[in-house]
Amino acid sequence: MHWRRAACRPGNTEEGIRTLNFLKAMFKLPLVFCIVMFWIACSNNKTKDNAAIFRNSTVISIDSAGWPQSFGFGKTATAAIIAAMDKDVSPDGKGLPHGSGNAVTGSLVYANKCVTCHGTNNTSAGGKLPGPPLFANPDSPQIKTIGNYWPYATTIFDYVRRSMPYNAPGSLTDNEVYAVTAYLLHANKLLDTVTSIDATSLPKIIMPAQKRFVADDRKGGPEVK
Repeated sequence: MHWRRAACRPGNTEEGIRTLNFLKAMFKLPLVFCIVMFWIACSNNKTKDNAAIFRNSTVISIDSAGWPQSFGFGKTATAAIIAAMDKDVSPDGKGLPHGSGNAVTGSLVYANKCVTCHGTNNTSAGGKLPGPPLFANPDSPQIKTIGNYWPYATTIFDYVRRSMPYNAPGSLTDNEVYAVTAYLLHANKLLDTVTSIDATSLPKIIMPAQKRFVADDRKGGPEVK
């Protein structure tokens, strides 16, 4: 007598199918239970965090209730103070002041107030300086400097006047800033030693890197001009 093995497999009978489905359901129950418990735990933690934030904010509010409106630091920004700080210069030269300077005079100003941090055009590319290099070095073209990266000559004047020298920003006269700007342009082989620059001539100097920049004329989002 020969038995049919297929008939002995639970999966091949109605009762066997029900048994398999039951076993599958039993295996899933622990997983469902773990997921539910995890969700409950996260909800409780979030509630506790919100409560802690509320308590802390309440404590801060109570603690600062007796604080004065002002601690007396600083001073009121008058129209004169604001005007003194409103010195930005546009690429087209708008905002440039009266005055002038050339590279000869600028080299003296640079030697007295700038060289300590920025070095000279003879400073080794591997030298360690407090400030970034300002001279294009053919041995290190990857280093971004005025001569190979800055798109506008007017940016030199704008930055130097507002931010340099590091220990006394804003202390240079307009003529000194023009002179230093002329010296930096000369050191980057963009200007001779005797030509004076001023509010009219400086914007006309075309920087080598200007053609590598494109105007951002994208629309549909925040526009920065």
